[in-house]
Amino acid sequence: MTHARDHLRPFIEQARWFGGKGRDFTITGVRRLGQPPHEHPSGPGVAIDLVTLEFVEADGTTEQDTYQVPLAFYAEAQSHLAHALVGEWDDPDFGPSHVYDAVHDRRAMAAWQRGFSGAAGPAGALQFHRMPGHELDLAAHSTLFSGEQSNSSVAFGEDALMKVFRRITPGVNPDIEVHEVLTRSGSPHVAALYGWLEAPAEDGEVLHLAMLQQFLRTASDGWDLALASVRNLFGEADLRADEVGGDFAAEARRLGVALAETHASLAQEFPTEHRTGPAVADLAATMHRRLDQALPAAPRLEEHAERLRRAFDAVADLDDLVVQRIHGDLHLGQTLRTVRGWKIVDFEGEPAKPLAERLLPDSRWRDVAGMLRSFDYAPRVVERTWDDNDDGSASQRAYRADEWSARNRDAFLHAYAGRDLTEQEQQLLAAYVADKAVYETVYETRNRPTWVEIPLQAVARIGA
Repeated sequence: MTHARDHLRPFIEQARWFGGKGRDFTITGVRRLGQPPHEHPSGPGVAIDLVTLEFVEADGTTEQDTYQVPLAFYAEAQSHLAHALVGEWDDPDFGPSHVYDAVHDRRAMAAWQRGFSGAAGPAGALQFHRMPGHELDLAAHSTLFSGEQSNSSVAFGEDALMKVFRRITPGVNPDIEVHEVLTRSGSPHVAALYGWLEAPAEDGEVLHLAMLQQFLRTASDGWDLALASVRNLFGEADLRADEVGGDFAAEARRLGVALAETHASLAQEFPTEHRTGPAVADLAATMHRRLDQALPAAPRLEEHAERLRRAFDAVADLDDLVVQRIHGDLHLGQTLRTVRGWKIVDFEGEPAKPLAERLLPDSRWRDVAGMLRSFDYAPRVVERTWDDNDDGSASQRAYRADEWSARNRDAFLHAYAGRDLTEQEQQLLAAYVADKAVYETVYETRNRPTWVEIPLQAVARIGA
């Protein structure tokens, strides 16, 4: 049989969660972290491997990434798992095996679930942690979510949801850290954390591999709800936004309150800092630096660069900057509407940033800016994908898009702040909005050029 690495490479290359698509790499290491505890000898072998990849850049420099690959080993081929086949090889622990991506296999996932329950004893180097107060349903079958990209999510019946982190960085995962703190404090705006899986890294750091949390089965995605509201408005040509049955403003207000209360909880549970002088100037310098890096990638920013820099310079003049733990990558797609109100999800922070940077405190106005940009994006996306055979109503939809965006941004911001913003808060928020729009312009230029006008319209409004 061939070596595991011969099969792992093509498997990783085509995986939805692989973040290096289009880049050449070699597998430089495969480390077996451990085996979840087994109760049934007739079940598959179950293990977690950590695969290290090395990328070689055009200039000769190298970069490494590490990915978690949960595996299920069977002596015979499993036809129902053919779509999840990784390969066939002679494994040191399980012998000649047909090897499958374990998140697709209910029997393998049952072993993980038993690990969280503690029902099957210790799992060696793998450490399954449990939060008090919830009994797991060990009879619940697992179901893999197909829409996940950077991670893999597995539901256990209607009881629990497990997020398996694919790209692994040594150190505390902020998604687990924040959910643990907010769950212990009783926050109503997050899904309760039930447990997490970790293992030691070779350098002594912790490796956070997965988190198990409350499954919000009936929740609706905030982004999808916003898009539906915009479509409703576009379909009612003779009504204003506040007259349409799908008006989103009330939800925007509730979401503003939920974020304000979540920020208040985070400020109580994590340290806050007051920054003045050079520390505030550093924030402005960082925004300038990101613009400098963005200009070659998105040349259309150049005509707006002077006004963007004025917005960033205003930050350097602020007397006091309060920073705390925040979400770090907040938008409507990171929210869920449930019968008990809004829930905020995915506290991992901006994926492109190093883990150490994502753990740093920041101003809560960064999260607010992210939501304001999301309220601006939703109607523009619908506007560009609306199909009505070009009946001449494009200008009306553009007007309605502005109306929907302004109405919901105002509703959210007023509910979040609960008062008028001070001049300094307005300046700081404007700078964060500008910084976010610069990032969006680069992203759209590289990935969806036909959408680049969406952030560019926002950039053009900076300082107006």
